[in-house]
Formats: sequence, structure tokens, C-alpha cells
Amino acid sequence: MMDKETGVGLPASIEVAWGLREPVTKGPKRVLSLERIVGTAMKIAEEAGLGAVSMSRIAGELKSSTMSLYRYVSAKDELLPLMVDQAFGPPVAPEKECEGWRAGLEHWSWSYLAVLRRHAWVVHVPIGGPPSTPNQVAWVEQGLSFLVDAKLRESEKMSTILLLAGIVRNDAMLASTYEAFAKAGASGDEIMMDYRRLIERLADKEHFPAINRVIQAGVFDAADDQDTEFTFALDRVLDGVDALIRDRP
Repeated sequence: MMDKETGVGLPASIEVAWGLREPVTKGPKRVLSLERIVGTAMKIAEEAGLGAVSMSRIAGELKSSTMSLYRYVSAKDELLPLMVDQAFGPPVAPEKECEGWRAGLEHWSWSYLAVLRRHAWVVHVPIGGPPSTPNQVAWVEQGLSFLVDAKLRESEKMSTILLLAGIVRNDAMLASTYEAFAKAGASGDEIMMDYRRLIERLADKEHFPAINRVIQAGVFDAADDQDTEFTFALDRVLDGVDALIRDRP
């Protein structure tokens, strides 16, 4: 709903994050703040996973009442994007100037992936819409800035950033899955071998010849290096963007 005072139409906590609304200050002396609430929620997510984050647990960690949190954030769903924004922080500047759009997007993608690997819980936060928090928008801005001189339409530049964000998120999601198995005592190689045995049992060569050729080639005999898999995906996407740019007059 559009806020009559600001006309922005964002939750109050998001407006505070953008500096469009003053933080809660009226009433008795405040021992809480939006920053403390977000920081505590992140600490819980880092230690116990996203599923452990609840308004009641946050209140307990802060030695406050659950109702007191609602003066700063209306619900957990409103808190989640603020947690993600804090996890990302400002975009990482390259150590040296990137030579061309491709080097810039490689830097952007690997930096994005590094954030998700450090904060694995982020990939489990549902995507509720386009980025609307300060740091998230700043990351999009940085990605687009590397394409400023590329022979692409503005819509294609945005699509490129969304595509890269998608492969980064997919890689981080797979890594999170492997990490969960590892905590249960299974290695990446064991996971792949179990999958090979499962497919060999279910998919006969007559009806599934292609996947059986993959099996016979040893693709499922061991887990691939995580960076190698991501490099392959990133290079193929950037090759496609490069081909599109080269095709432009």
C-alpha cells in the first residue's frame, strides 16, 4: 500500500534503510533498534539456519518482548530482505580497473558468489520481487556499470545481470545442499556415487541411452570441483553475451 506521508509504497523498515523515514524514537527510552534486530536475526541464521529465525527467538536473544520488535519491523517477511541486504553489504570494488565489460562481470559474479558462500542461509530466503534495499540495488548498479559501453539495449543489460545472478544463486544453492549432506557425514564423492547407483537401477540403457553414456564416461564417479563448475557456467553465459555484442553493427 502506498504510504500517504512518503508516497514511496515500501514497508516502513525499508524506508528507514533508505533514509526516507526516521527510525522509531518516540516514547520511552529505546533499547532496541532496527540495526540490532537485523544483526541478531543474521546471527541466528548463521548459527542455526534460516528456519531458526523467528520474532520470538530474536526477542529472546535481545532480552526483549516479541511485541516490542513490531515497532521496528511488522513481520519476519519484512525482516528477511533487510537481513539479505546486510549480508551482501556494499558491492566489492575491483582491486584494479577491469579491462572491458567481461572482466567487470567476472569480478561481479565471483564477488556475488563469495557473499552467498559466506552466508549460505541467504539462498533459502524466498525471492519476493526485484531488489529494493540499498545494498542490493547498489550491486545491480555496479553490474550494469560494467556494461555501460557494451553494444546492448538497456533491457539486455538488465537481463544479463539477472541471468548472472541466477547462475550464482544456483551454484550457491548446490553448495548449500552439499554442505547439508556433509554435516550428515556424506562427502561429495559419496553423494555422486549414490546418485550413479540410483540412476543405473532406474534408467535402463534402452530408454535412457544418453544419461547412460554420461554414467559410462564416469561423470558421476566423483563430485566436480565447485569453482570449476561455476567457471564453466559463467564462461558459457559470457560467451553468449559476447557473441550478441559482436553481432551488433
